[in-house]
Amino acid sequence: MVSSNTDLNLELIARNCGLFSGESADVVTPKIDALTLEYSKSDLITIYNYMLINAKEPDIIMHLIRSLDMYRDSSSLEYLVDILLLRNADSAQDDVREKYNNVRVMCAKAIANHKNTDVVSSLLYCLNNKNENYRVRLACADALGRIGDRFAVAPLIDVVNDEDEKSVYLRESAVSALGLLGDSRAIDPLVSILETKQGIMNKFSFLKERAIEALIKVGFLDNERVFRALKTSLSDESTQVRINAIEALMDSEHPKAFETIKHVLYEDSDVEVKKNAMIALYNMSDRSILDEVIGSPDFPDDLKVEAVSIIEEYEEE
Repeated sequence: MVSSNTDLNLELIARNCGLFSGESADVVTPKIDALTLEYSKSDLITIYNYMLINAKEPDIIMHLIRSLDMYRDSSSLEYLVDILLLRNADSAQDDVREKYNNVRVMCAKAIANHKNTDVVSSLLYCLNNKNENYRVRLACADALGRIGDRFAVAPLIDVVNDEDEKSVYLRESAVSALGLLGDSRAIDPLVSILETKQGIMNKFSFLKERAIEALIKVGFLDNERVFRALKTSLSDESTQVRINAIEALMDSEHPKAFETIKHVLYEDSDVEVKKNAMIALYNMSDRSILDEVIGSPDFPDDLKVEAVSIIEEYEEE
């Protein structure tokens, strides 16, 4: 590798790589990769930034984003934001927007890796645009959670509360982002999701799962309203919602959590839910709950075998 060169001919380097030739990514990207053998890190960042501004082929742009993501230099951030917002393309054309959707999704992920709060407004702009591609909006919601900026909390809550939002997947992603942000303002909207009556045949069940996972991350599980919502979730038609609620109650330290989960162990009809309840109770106390399961005629053989297995592992340790 040569030393850093302040007199780089960026256009010539790009042309030698075939950036303006119209050649396919399969031809151009190996030439871009070969630059690592000739230039220093600082030069490569400068070269990649220039190419990112001028590249038109989506696969080449994605390759450049990956290359820049290895360095995560602050100088690249403004160019990544330009791509996310399609400032270098005629964004009014639907076919152009569709062409760059995968690029923009990757771009949002790369932006999040910078952990720079200056880009929050740009991510929110895409997130709040209901005419935007839902995958781009999902990526922006996830990026906001990963960056961890408190100014993103209120807009994410708006998305979660928006029952007119056509994409339930976006609401799920906003819920997950709130969990990552860990802000107590998210508690009420997350609990409201759990309090909503929805059946298992509805995609809303997945939203409830994400809401419980987010509550675990946010904390305040001993809050009385949170406890009631989790307790109600133990009767949800979705087995995964019930399992998630058991995990949350286990972590809650609420004085009634143990007896609440024990009721599930005895009354739930699903063996997998019973297993999760038994393991939670074991983690909250001692092996006496396992002995109780093994010695009681009220439990299926599968559950007894699981209890014996846990005891054997415990005794080995």
